[in-house]
Amino acid sequence: MSFGKAGVLLAVVAVVAGAGTVSLRGQDSGNEIVRRAKSKVQAVYPDLARKMNITGTVKVQVVVSPNGTVKDAKVIGGHPVLASAALDAVKKWRFEPSTVESTGVVDFKFEARQ
Repeated sequence: MSFGKAGVLLAVVAVVAGAGTVSLRGQDSGNEIVRRAKSKVQAVYPDLARKMNITGTVKVQVVVSPNGTVKDAKVIGGHPVLASAALDAVKKWRFEPSTVESTGVVDFKFEARQ
C-alpha cells in the first residue's frame, strides 16, 4: 500500500486547547483574576484542513459572563480554515463563576499526527 493512502487512513488528528486554567482579566477592577475552565469542548479538525494538511494555532478572544458562559468570542489570529472550528468549540466552554465579566485569549493548536 502506498504511504499516501496508508498515511491518510492511519493519521490521527490531535486538537489541543490551552491548559486547564485560562488567565482572564476582570473588566470592572482591572485586576487579573484566574478562572478555570470547568468544561472544555475539543475543536473538530475540519475535513478541508486535513485534506490540505493545514496545521497551526488559532487564537480566540473570549468574553466570559459572571455565570461562566462564553458571552462573546472572536478569532484574533490563525488560519481561516481552522477558525470556525475553534469558535464553535470555545462557545461551548464553561468557566467557574465570578462576580465580574472577564476577557482572555484561548489558543487552539491544530496538528496532524501520524
